[in-house]
Amino acid sequence: MRRLVIAERVCLIGHILAKAFGLVGILLVLPHADLILNLGNVGENAMQLSLANGGVVDIILGTIAVSIFACRTLGWRIWLAFTIPAVSISIGSELLGTSTGFPFGDYSYLNGLGYKVAGLVPFTIPLSWFYVGLSAYLIARAGLNVTLKPTFARHIGALALGALLFTCWDFALEPAMSQTSLPFWYWEQPGAFFGTPYQNYAGWFGTSALFMSVAALLWGNTPITLKRSQLNFPLIIYLSNFAFAAGLSLGFGFTIPVLLGFVAGVVPAVLLWWKAQAASLQVPAEAELAEVSVAPVEVGVK
Repeated sequence: MRRLVIAERVCLIGHILAKAFGLVGILLVLPHADLILNLGNVGENAMQLSLANGGVVDIILGTIAVSIFACRTLGWRIWLAFTIPAVSISIGSELLGTSTGFPFGDYSYLNGLGYKVAGLVPFTIPLSWFYVGLSAYLIARAGLNVTLKPTFARHIGALALGALLFTCWDFALEPAMSQTSLPFWYWEQPGAFFGTPYQNYAGWFGTSALFMSVAALLWGNTPITLKRSQLNFPLIIYLSNFAFAAGLSLGFGFTIPVLLGFVAGVVPAVLLWWKAQAASLQVPAEAELAEVSVAPVEVGVK
């Protein structure tokens, strides 16, 4: 178990560092690429290696970190019951989107995110849907206390909030990844919202809500509980991914999409995390009170 924890933390740190280096590279290094290329073959190879594999390494490290966390804290069955629908439904939506324009709009992926499935969608894309999607959904479930109070309304609320948090990540991500000096995809017909079609966000919300719903059905009545210290992990994943996207978008002047994502995504995520933390603090006190109240009953029976 200790080795798993170490591996999880190493991958998490590597994931965050890869994002930080990527941010610095795109915002500071690329505009001055001539300085790197003047170093000769070493600089040229370093530039090609970072541009070709940086995003792939970042996403793979995030996927491994979240997978280890989920298996270690929730169990491999719970992890698998989320991973399979998340990856299969998201890759299906992406392949449909790049082929027909539904549900996101007319777009195509460029190079930089790894091997493309069917020549259309990089294999890393469904992995990012998985690890950010699971983090967002766990935050929403914990904040609404779905496990201890599993009402229908709380289940629906967790699915809606999880999909909203996930979609708000794309508010910051979209301008950075499609319109900067190093785009990873482009729109055949740029939309009205800072170059992105409104349809895209509906597609993100619908796709994420769908695979979260399937996962919730597969989980059934299985308790999905996280300790206070464990709740920090999904929040760190969510915030670090949002920070990377926000940093890129702000670096190229896209302020309003970042602010919208921050207000509708980051703020609710932190509030849900804080609410879950506060609720978990009350459990020991309630348990202690229950033990004290049982004693007089037992004495009376004797």
